[in-house]
Amino acid sequence: MDNQQNKYLSVSYQLYTVEDEKKSLVEQTQQGRPFQFISGFGVSLDGFEQQIIGLQPGEKFSFQLTPDQAFGQYDQEGVHKVKREMFCINDHFDHENIYPGAVITMMDAEEHRFMARVVSVEEDGVTIDTNHPLAGETLLFEGVVLENREATNEEIQHMLNHLSGEGCGCGCGRCGLRRRGHDGGFVRGRTVRFR
Repeated sequence: MDNQQNKYLSVSYQLYTVEDEKKSLVEQTQQGRPFQFISGFGVSLDGFEQQIIGLQPGEKFSFQLTPDQAFGQYDQEGVHKVKREMFCINDHFDHENIYPGAVITMMDAEEHRFMARVVSVEEDGVTIDTNHPLAGETLLFEGVVLENREATNEEIQHMLNHLSGEGCGCGCGRCGLRRRGHDGGFVRGRTVRFR
């Protein structure tokens, strides 16, 4: 197989979870807005990248990834109850952003950022789940490859800027080169420290 690094890939796809041979749609690319990324940067799941890297433009794909090939097994130890004070702004609880189902950015003691989903908000704390929303799920990807070519130096630099937090530089406010799945919103642009 050719070098798998620095391939510019553009795909249109539907993502399903599969249980007992029944599939449920989780997400899909929109018309005219394919998923675009450069291989080898960890932007997409390794299993996803491995399945499509050898396909040519116009080729269709349909494959499954087990939980271990995708987002891992669900870990009950990833559920934590934290103090409400962690989610206060000016001594007031942030009801606007902290509610069941909200995805927030948190930071551990070593200052590693991670995403968490708010499970419930109680008087004595907030229960968060640090598992990926698709942890424990078998995933089915169906779609078509639109582009598969060597990335240009400009595209690689664009990706490096995006991954380093410098932004894409195009002024779009968002970038098509983003990790799919667990990219939720920030809490008013701040990070909540989790210890």
